[in-house]
Amino acid sequence: MSRPRAWAELLRLPALFTVPGDALAGAAAVSVRPGRHTLLAVGCSLCLYEAGMALNDWADRAEDAVERPHRPIPSGRVSPAAALAAACAFTAGGLALAARAGRSALAVAVPLAATVWSYDLVLKRTAAGPAAMAAARGLDLLLGAAAAGGRVRPALRPAALLGSHTLAVTAVSRQETRDGSPLAPLAALTATAALTRLLPGRTAGFLPTALALTYATTTTRPYAHAALNPSPPLTQRAVGAGIGATIPLQAALAARSGATRTALGTVALTALARRFARRVSIT
Repeated sequence: MSRPRAWAELLRLPALFTVPGDALAGAAAVSVRPGRHTLLAVGCSLCLYEAGMALNDWADRAEDAVERPHRPIPSGRVSPAAALAAACAFTAGGLALAARAGRSALAVAVPLAATVWSYDLVLKRTAAGPAAMAAARGLDLLLGAAAAGGRVRPALRPAALLGSHTLAVTAVSRQETRDGSPLAPLAALTATAALTRLLPGRTAGFLPTALALTYATTTTRPYAHAALNPSPPLTQRAVGAGIGATIPLQAALAARSGATRTALGTVALTALARRFARRVSIT
């Protein structure tokens, strides 16, 4: 079982459950029920996400050899060539699925794939890194909208909200392996508060409000702990909570668009993510 576990760690299996909600929230934003094209968009999203995970560890293999020697590549459980090949294969598969979903979906998937590769290879260690990651999440939601209805304008606001959350989490993650500043988790706390207020939308119904509060409670305490003591263990816990909070955030975005079933189906993925996170680290 060592080889499958190594790949599960490389691909960060628990985080995979935070992906389908992007396309589902995008379809909800354009008032389209999930169908075949939405499933193709979800498949594309999953492939491109895993491409990013594999490419991330390939690009970080020298740094991980010093700071995270237990990771699959520096520990020798996955070869660098295999990780790079997986990233290429996942990217090709994702773009192929997007093409089957239609021209509009492919038109979003191509810049999404380019953003993923640019982040891992160039932008991650620059000031533009968090913004690039935020753009990738926003584009992933727009992919769902494009595949479902061929238009993305109604999904721009939900994409911006999702991107704002991703920006905050990514900023915190930049100090996972060292003692850092409390500024990033404090900024993440502020972003969480603002998003919690904005998520219910104009309807302010019970379900959007409840999901927004679920999102807030998932992240508030870990962010606060990381701000009070910005050490690697607490920072990593805050990042894991931020990644996990993506699911109730996606569900709240679907609920504010009136897609109740989609919202409930999305938030149900939280249980699966937590179950797998007990076995494999989400970060």
